[in-house]
Amino acid sequence: MAIIRDMIPTFDLFQPTDIGEALRLLDEHDGAWVLAGGLDSLDWFKDRIKRPETVVELTGVADLAGIREGEDGGLEIGAMTTLAEVARSKLIRGRFPVLAQSAAEVATPQIRNQGTLGGNLIQDTRCWYYRGGWPCYRAGGNICYAGTPKSMNREHAVIGQNRCVAVNGSDTAGALMALDAWMVIHSADKEREIAAADFFLGPDIDIERMTVLEPGELLTAVRIPGNWAGTRQYWEKVRDRQSWDWALASVAAAFDESDGLIRGARIVVNGVAPTPVRIGAVEEFVSGRTADDDTGLVAGELAIRGFRPLRHNDFKLPLTRNLVRRAVRGGALAGAAE
Repeated sequence: MAIIRDMIPTFDLFQPTDIGEALRLLDEHDGAWVLAGGLDSLDWFKDRIKRPETVVELTGVADLAGIREGEDGGLEIGAMTTLAEVARSKLIRGRFPVLAQSAAEVATPQIRNQGTLGGNLIQDTRCWYYRGGWPCYRAGGNICYAGTPKSMNREHAVIGQNRCVAVNGSDTAGALMALDAWMVIHSADKEREIAAADFFLGPDIDIERMTVLEPGELLTAVRIPGNWAGTRQYWEKVRDRQSWDWALASVAAAFDESDGLIRGARIVVNGVAPTPVRIGAVEEFVSGRTADDDTGLVAGELAIRGFRPLRHNDFKLPLTRNLVRRAVRGGALAGAAE
């Protein structure tokens, strides 16, 4: 008789009401699973691939949510702030529209109403071999199934591969990296801030983790400095369907412009590597140049240097090239000039 799995495995559920209590629980329970919006977590639980004994659920911790004024025109966003709140916030739309737009294009309205900024940033990769419970490198095994000659790897990495070829699936990650954001991390005994550029880990550093978060640590907030507030910003995401899907490739950018020239830039692509990728060569090239099609054409070619496509994803090269080209020459998102 077939086994029908209609219930997730049992676990002890804790629902703290303040940050201190949440951190105490994480410190007391080794391997505790942190539940934010629950969208990524419940997939793991229902498939019975992750079986935590303890779950710490954060929706009752009010201090982890909300959008607050920061220093010098910056903002601080609580990790439990929903993606829908980020997308419609007048503060974020006016100063950092690249973040608002990236949040507005995550999945579906229902998911954005439940999913959180922190959850979107620390979600695990979507590689179907890994998510399906195959014993790959990321799951502690000794092979990357997506990297074999006959595997299906259309959505996988074209750069940054190191045994694992899975990609980062966060839409907001690239936007925050482009804005030079900082991640605020707490544990029971300390607080630390990590630059967004250093928050995400590639398989060359740790093949079983996507971020620098250690057991017992909690991402509590994101701090965005005012450096890029009000600049020309650009976001574009290409996916198979206009709703629900993760990015095949995306670009997030911010440009400091004056007198018709680009004075400084941050350009980040995602969906093409295990981490969001800031393209320093392109940023250096566009500095001091006009934001026209000629500049964009060269920028696009520079962006894909070093890309090594797999069997089924060579289309990501022209896709990324054209996204960067459009970002450099494109107009501003609504709100960037307010």
